[in-house]
Amino acid sequence: MNAPHPAHRGIRSAQTGLLVNVVLAGVKLAAGILGNSYALVADALESTFDVFGSLVVWGGLRIASRPADEDHPYGHGRAESLAAAVVSLMLIGAALGISVEAVREIRTPHHMPAAFTLYVLAGVIVVKEGLFRSVFTVGQAVDSPAVKTDAWHHRSDAITSGAAFIGIAMARIGGPGWESADDWAALVAAAVIMVNGVRLLAPAVHDLMDRAPTGDVVDRIAEAARQVEGVRGIEKLAVRRMGTQLYVDLHVQADPALSLRDAHVLSGCVKSNIRGRVQNVAGVLIHMEPDEGGLA
Repeated sequence: MNAPHPAHRGIRSAQTGLLVNVVLAGVKLAAGILGNSYALVADALESTFDVFGSLVVWGGLRIASRPADEDHPYGHGRAESLAAAVVSLMLIGAALGISVEAVREIRTPHHMPAAFTLYVLAGVIVVKEGLFRSVFTVGQAVDSPAVKTDAWHHRSDAITSGAAFIGIAMARIGGPGWESADDWAALVAAAVIMVNGVRLLAPAVHDLMDRAPTGDVVDRIAEAARQVEGVRGIEKLAVRRMGTQLYVDLHVQADPALSLRDAHVLSGCVKSNIRGRVQNVAGVLIHMEPDEGGLA
């Protein structure tokens, strides 16, 4: 029986986040309008973008989990990186929109935010931080950039809710003349969202451009190849990411006297050792070369 595709866990986390965001967006929008808090309305808008973000991640992961076919011999993993890039751009767009509206509200006198909005925000912060931790754990487990981006969407929501809480609290404590503290909080939240959007966009773009994976992945692949008996050296090791999966191109040096059959068997052993020791390696392409200079 084939093991489930790593994207399936990410799809389930995106579905959970989608349901939570729909509920929270409605609660925050209603509380913001009734409670005279633009920071809370801005927070609701951010949650609405989270809903669309979860839909994009969900769709991207569903496509990424499809098996390779004649038209896509390397699979559909790029869909996951595209989803991560789209969600990041949505975050940046949300930040710009919230900033413009916050500046407008700062320049326009309005009523003091209602006290009950603080209780709404406190509940939102707890729920969204818990959702961030849950989804990010899944993202790390399956090594999915899209799922990690979706998790940071939840963390951004928790941060914007925290900023709104502080702004409303300052307005309530300061009294008349402090009403705009709520809107300044929305502006701070927009800055946080913008930073997260830019930070999350970079790795998605790098994956789309076939940048080598970060960390010690490449070193572990090289070590797994060298450990195979009969391998005298390796060179031209290239690793690229396709969604949650890795594809490896490698030149292996071996005894020049090996028969074609033995060289084929050796390359198969190298592939098996790499895939057995390094998580999420979906394909290994090996070019066998004679070692003319002795042991490497």
